[in-house]
Amino acid sequence: MAGAVPDPSGGFVAGAVLPETERVYWRPRVDARRLTARGRTWTLTTVAHTVPFLGTAALLVGLEPLAAPVAAVAVAHAWAIPDLYARRGANVLKPKPRAGEAAERASVGLLGDLVGHDARELHARTGLVTERGALGVWLVGEAGAVLVGPGGRRVWCFCVSVPDPQLPSGDRIAHLLLALREDEAGFATVANLAFSGARWRVRRRLPKPLRPALDEAGRLAAT
Repeated sequence: MAGAVPDPSGGFVAGAVLPETERVYWRPRVDARRLTARGRTWTLTTVAHTVPFLGTAALLVGLEPLAAPVAAVAVAHAWAIPDLYARRGANVLKPKPRAGEAAERASVGLLGDLVGHDARELHARTGLVTERGALGVWLVGEAGAVLVGPGGRRVWCFCVSVPDPQLPSGDRIAHLLLALREDEAGFATVANLAFSGARWRVRRRLPKPLRPALDEAGRLAAT
């Protein structure tokens, strides 16, 4: 994604459109309604994958109680499918290989100039940055971002490729953060949706050091 000149106030730039949206002209521009619809579609798809396993388990036990061990395997599959999806969503926040120490330190300093005190402190602890937008609260990492919807219960996990994978971590996050501020709806349109579902599912699949960042995004989204 191309960078952008941030709003001096540190917020989103009104009326700006990411040029990358032209490359995905077939995708309708994301808004709150379409985002909700995509979340529901993701949930229905997950249900369609899990219900047959649960139905099979119930049928096996109903026909033959001694088949309970086989039924348990079917239930385990039903649990594993959404959990695997959630792991794919959590992967968008996992850190990437680090550049040299000097470059990392400089990039973190530049990123700190773009965010407020609370976001800087959260980044120091978790390597992630929160940003409140019109669609919800974003949690931005090096290779993507998680949008926590109003109320803090549902999340949308977006995978975004940064043109130069050798950039220091702070530069990667700043790159995505500026694009997000330039055009939030365009960002969600261009990015690839890796998962949508309950926040607690993604939290389970995150490394423990990153979980406080998702908790904070959930707290902000609920207020």
